[in-house]
Amino acid sequence: MNYRMIAFVLGRIFMAEAALLVLPLVCALLYGENTLFAFLVPILLLVVLGCVLGLRKPKDTVIYARDGLVVVALAWVLMSAFGALPFLLSGDIPDYTDAFFEMVSGFTTTGSSILTDVEAMSRGCLFWRSLSHWVGGMGVLVFVMAVVPMTDGRAMHLMRAEVPGPTVGKLSSKLQDTAKILYRIYLVMTAAEVVLLLAGGMPLYDALIHSFGTAGTGGFSCKALSVGAYNSAYIEMVIAVFMLLFGINFNLYYYILLRHFRQAFLSEELLTYLGVVAASTLAIAVNLSQMCSNFAQALRLSFFQVSSIVTTTGYATTDFNAWPSFSRTILVMLMFLGACAGSTAGGLKVSRVIILVKSSVREVQHMLHPHAVTTIRFEGRPLDDKTVRGASVYLSVYLSLFVLSILLVSLDGFDLITSFTAVATCINNVGPGLEIVGPMGSFADFSPWCKWLFSFDMLAGRLELFPMLALFAPSTWRRRRRGGRVALRF
Repeated sequence: MNYRMIAFVLGRIFMAEAALLVLPLVCALLYGENTLFAFLVPILLLVVLGCVLGLRKPKDTVIYARDGLVVVALAWVLMSAFGALPFLLSGDIPDYTDAFFEMVSGFTTTGSSILTDVEAMSRGCLFWRSLSHWVGGMGVLVFVMAVVPMTDGRAMHLMRAEVPGPTVGKLSSKLQDTAKILYRIYLVMTAAEVVLLLAGGMPLYDALIHSFGTAGTGGFSCKALSVGAYNSAYIEMVIAVFMLLFGINFNLYYYILLRHFRQAFLSEELLTYLGVVAASTLAIAVNLSQMCSNFAQALRLSFFQVSSIVTTTGYATTDFNAWPSFSRTILVMLMFLGACAGSTAGGLKVSRVIILVKSSVREVQHMLHPHAVTTIRFEGRPLDDKTVRGASVYLSVYLSLFVLSILLVSLDGFDLITSFTAVATCINNVGPGLEIVGPMGSFADFSPWCKWLFSFDMLAGRLELFPMLALFAPSTWRRRRRGGRVALRF
């Protein structure tokens, strides 16, 4: 591995995080809060580390495949570790385990929380908590590549290890240009939501908090009752629509800018995604109609919550934990599905599920017609066996980690629904689950070691499993000699 290049990239990331921490510091100053020390200490620490590691570019700037996995995993873990310090130093979250959990939940855009009274937090820390959603939504490394000059020497391994979905490609010939295009679209959409929320009477601070949470599909709010605290149909619909928009593959927005409308609007993944949302919304609305005063109210509640869960955002306008079993079951299924690949959402991703379903159908056809030659097509193009096999391997590893996590969490003694949905909501980066971890609950009652496990699950889910698993695999760091030369084995 290119250790010097790994250190160099991490140094640049530390400098970027230090710059980001200036924003909540300014917020704390504007509100006259006594939390400046809580932000200055990590800023200075990150600047020192960034200067030591990131100012001198190594001669060999190539980033190999294994380097990409390690850099991405280390970047997310270390950014969360340093990002938790303002919570700890300000006293808003006095326990480091809880602070780390909250920060991991922020950067991974999960939205799960250990806080029982979110409105008691300082404004600066609340702003930092939600800003982490916005940065983590598009990706920490993508953000760094967009704002910091970095070599293209096989740096695609960084984006491939971080961007969610079964495949990833460049929108431009240069990787940094691709990152800039993605973030420009991201920034414009975020600004548009802020303006629309302001038009609905939401204060600027609240509009920024909820726009960050929507853009990153994270779900952190500055209100204990989440979006339901505003009791505004306009605000709910604006956030619901933008949650759906941020759940769409950002490549499609680029196609729209290029006026490739047919390629954008006839996307197989997009049509499936919107179809699932429409069907789920209608099914839940019918199921809720007896609990609501009219069908319009049931449709409003259903649409918002389906948008929130399928995009793994986690905002709530009501306690869906009290809904009928049929509606709750649909929401749990949507937790696993997630939105589109190349979006800011979590879950398995619609494209990967489509590939898995088509792969299963092909296997059945082979059983019935052994000599038939069939090809799996997605988005109008045939898929190579590597992509299909990758989707199957991902599902196997995903289920293995999911089952193991449930088994370990069950040692805490909570009921099965709580344990099951707590793991599901963390590994799929959703936020709220059911029962104790429902939209009106929190993860505060879990033991410290369970919170560390949940933190690992959130990171693994956001990074598509393999970077985090590679980080803890002994073979990643093992060396062996072949023919007098040092070779790295993975």
